Amino acid sequence: MAVDYAVIVIYLAGMLAMGWWGMRRARSKSDFLVAGRRLGPAMYSGTMAAIVLGGASTIGGVGLGYQYGLSGAWMVFTIGLGLLALSVFFSARIARLKVYTVSEMLDLRYGGRAGVISGVVMWAYTLMLAVTSTIAYATIFDVLFDMNRTLAIVIGGSIVVAYSTLGGMWSITLTDMVQFVVKTIGVLLLLLPIAVVKAGGFAEMKAKLPTAYFDPLGIGGETIFTYVLIYTFGMLIGQDIWQRVFTARGDRTAKWGGTVAGTYCLVYALAGAVIGTAAKVLYPKLGSPDDAFATIVKDELPVGVRGLVLAAALAAVMSTSSGALIACATVANNDIWSRIRGKGRSGDHDEVRGNRVFILIMGVGVIGTAIALNNVVEALTVAYNLLVGGLLVPILGGLLWKRGTVQGALAAVTVGGLAVIGLMAGYGILANEPVYYGLLSSLAAYVAVSLATRPTDAAVLANWRERLAGRAASELVSEPVPAGQ
Repeated sequence: MAVDYAVIVIYLAGMLAMGWWGMRRARSKSDFLVAGRRLGPAMYSGTMAAIVLGGASTIGGVGLGYQYGLSGAWMVFTIGLGLLALSVFFSARIARLKVYTVSEMLDLRYGGRAGVISGVVMWAYTLMLAVTSTIAYATIFDVLFDMNRTLAIVIGGSIVVAYSTLGGMWSITLTDMVQFVVKTIGVLLLLLPIAVVKAGGFAEMKAKLPTAYFDPLGIGGETIFTYVLIYTFGMLIGQDIWQRVFTARGDRTAKWGGTVAGTYCLVYALAGAVIGTAAKVLYPKLGSPDDAFATIVKDELPVGVRGLVLAAALAAVMSTSSGALIACATVANNDIWSRIRGKGRSGDHDEVRGNRVFILIMGVGVIGTAIALNNVVEALTVAYNLLVGGLLVPILGGLLWKRGTVQGALAAVTVGGLAVIGLMAGYGILANEPVYYGLLSSLAAYVAVSLATRPTDAAVLANWRERLAGRAASELVSEPVPAGQ
């Protein structure tokens, strides 16, 4: 294992070095939070693919393949579909707004007052996303070093917090690009073909496994529909994803770069399912499907290659963790704290320092929560249910329906969020009904209240259209336009 350990240590040291280098480029708020809005197509595509394909997509995707066969690809597949939809239909308009958070977009569209409650919901979502990603370090470090769970979380989480705090989005972008390359080589080019060969090829896999393992819909129609609601729609509105869209240097980069990343996700989804299916042939009686990835890597890969593939898994976790962390800190500072203390003028350097402090604070909180939390699936389900049930309608409604009002948006967030919470208490956290009915109640409240209240002020809509057209006066974050002015 000495060679494998060396590969991992070199990789982790490289992540810290990237963070130090990125610190030198993060000289303004725009640099620190959105990489100066100047990423080109290649880097944009790689970093976008890196953030959406995390530990759940890699370890969890292989686990679903182990449990259901090829239809286990659907979870990651719906993530790719969401990214494709965002890139093709919305990313160009989102990039032109020149904002930093989803809540700032809501303030622009509705004329203020919509961003506070949405900021709290988005903060809870990004926090749980960062926590669940951080917990995944325990699995990887356990395979590598047989390490205590708490120590593994502290070490993995501290490295991510360190490079994210140092250089913000520039550091995260540089590390994500490296992580994208490592994941591509480790999972697609090495683990996939080796797993299939070790299992005897596709013919042998078909001979040894039930026919259902090769049914594209074997996982079940209701499960696929739920994945679409949670993950496809979640990709459309998550702060962690939007913040990457804001890094694109232009409309075409956001649209076509994101399309390439979405297509890559579809390939990655199928690869994970095939690896899991091969693992089922090799190890038919594992205790948990999520053990499939670690088991096949540990037992079937040669020295050196094993270290690289484990580095790929670590890369998947770190990319999602760092993206969620900077999103959580951005929302906490810009959408919640700045509103509590009141908006004041401050220098650009002070804003960088303030956001850096918030990443550090949120990072420590994420590590502490990850150590204390046991049920990862339930925590992430609550986060996604609140995100989709509470925020999907007012965000997409604001982009697609000019009659939507701030009162309708607030009603949608409140009614949808409360419905999701109440239904999770009644049906159970992991039930499908909370997100189904929460989304429907949010839509009903949005339409009914918007139609019952005065249309959004013409000046607010005019400013909104100017921003959507890319005619913003400056790169500075927008101040909400008060209704009636």
